[in-house]
Amino acid sequence: MFENLKRKSLRKLTEKNLANRDLSKVNSKVKTLGFVVDQLFFQDFDKLYDFYEDLKLLPKDVKVFSFIEVKKKLPSLLQNQVQSKDFDWKGVMHNQNATEFLDREFDVLVGFYEDKHEFLDAMVAQSKAKFKVGFEGADERLYDLIIGLRPTKLEAFKVEFKKYLKILGKID
Repeated sequence: MFENLKRKSLRKLTEKNLANRDLSKVNSKVKTLGFVVDQLFFQDFDKLYDFYEDLKLLPKDVKVFSFIEVKKKLPSLLQNQVQSKDFDWKGVMHNQNATEFLDREFDVLVGFYEDKHEFLDAMVAQSKAKFKVGFEGADERLYDLIIGLRPTKLEAFKVEFKKYLKILGKID
């Protein structure tokens, strides 16, 4: 019962954050890049950190934050991780690292997950990123650019991502 209430609250918060989004800086150049990743679907974060080379950024300017539905019993060194239990029944997130990540004004934020995902959609909507990129099947209201690929095709995504950032004047 509480899980359904939590998911309904997440959808409400997502709607509220969409209505309050500031689009005034959407055309800025790329100096920082963030990824919100579904860890169930993708775990090789080093490949995402490597985007700094293609975009001529510094390694410190690329950040990855992951979501995992239920944390495994094994200890993890990942600090940039949020799980479903970090959200209360009202849909409010109680994870300091995640809040700091979402409050950072990334020039570009990539929602690196498939289809619609209530927890990750809520995080993307809450993010203060200037420009947001998603994948085919995502909630189009959350993103400024939807790339017509599945996230499993990482190399193809890299090529398309760079191409569109160049077309949009976000990189040289």
